[in-house]
This record gives sequence, structure tokens and C-alpha cells, in this order.
Amino acid sequence: MGLMGHNNGPTMEGGTSWRKHCWTAAREVLLPTLPIEVVRNRVRRAKELGLDYKTYASVRAQTGHDVVAFLFSSNALRVRALSPVIPMAEVAKLAAIAGAGRIGLAVAPLSPSLLASNAVLDATHPAPHVLLPFPAMAAAIRDILGKTPGDRVVLVGDAPLERDWCAAGRLAAYLPADRYFAV
Repeated sequence: MGLMGHNNGPTMEGGTSWRKHCWTAAREVLLPTLPIEVVRNRVRRAKELGLDYKTYASVRAQTGHDVVAFLFSSNALRVRALSPVIPMAEVAKLAAIAGAGRIGLAVAPLSPSLLASNAVLDATHPAPHVLLPFPAMAAAIRDILGKTPGDRVVLVGDAPLERDWCAAGRLAAYLPADRYFAV
């Protein structure tokens, strides 16, 4: 009997060729070969969402679902209390999103009504405070999403602590603003 946590698989002292063979075989079983039409549809859907294919495929593989909405922090949108207008490059990217909701999260001191003045967003809400306890942060994200399942929502943020909203809301993915708006 092996040590606790040991899966009784082959030892790591063996040759690398055997391990490579095992990993390759396991990966082939795990990842089915997709028909070309499925791949084409997913490439098209990634473009509709403004995502690169690799990111979209990663979200699909992790969750098994399509993306139905995006949460954008006001930091990611480059909106500040003194300049509440979303820059034109970001407006163009948001306007091009097809088949997914665009929800703005107003980071204090910015108000949701000020963020809502940007007509390209479908809805705006106050962002959860980044120092909230985890359960309160999770409840705030759930309130924002309503009946939308979290694993179908991608968060686009620009501050280090905003990444915690992704874990709290059990969201599909977190994308830094520079990465999302660069595509």
C-alpha cells in the first residue's frame, strides 16, 4: 500500500518516454476531436464576443458553457469620477459585442448612474468593495448577476483586488483590461 495521497501509478523515476506516452494517451481521451464546423462556429462566436479563440476555447473547456455576459469594472473601462466617459476605443469594442450582456461595475467613488450615462452598457451596478469579507462579496456578485449563472460570465478588470470578484462570484474567467481591449 502506498503513502497517503499516492495514486499507485508508475513511479516518477522511470524514463520520460513512458510518462510522455501516458500523458499523451490521457490527453487524447480527454480532448475529443471536434468537427471542423464546431471549430468554425466557436471561432465565429469568439469574434462576436471580442475574445481571441484561445481565451474563448479555454472558457468553454473549463465551464462547458458559452459566455452570456461580461462584467466590466469602471477601472477597466478607464472611467473616473472626473472623466465619466468611456474612451472611444473601448466604446467601439463594447458596441461590437454580440449575443452577450455588458454590465458595468462602478468602483467607488464613481456612482452607477454616472457610469450608466455611457449608453453602450446594458446595466450598471455599484461594484463590491474590494475589502468586503468573501461571503459578502459573493452575495454582492450574485445580486448583480440575478438569475444568470456565474460560470457563464467573464469579468474584465484592471485592479489587482478585482480578481477576487471572479472567485467570489464563481465566474467563468477574469481578463485584465489590457488583454481584452487589445484584441
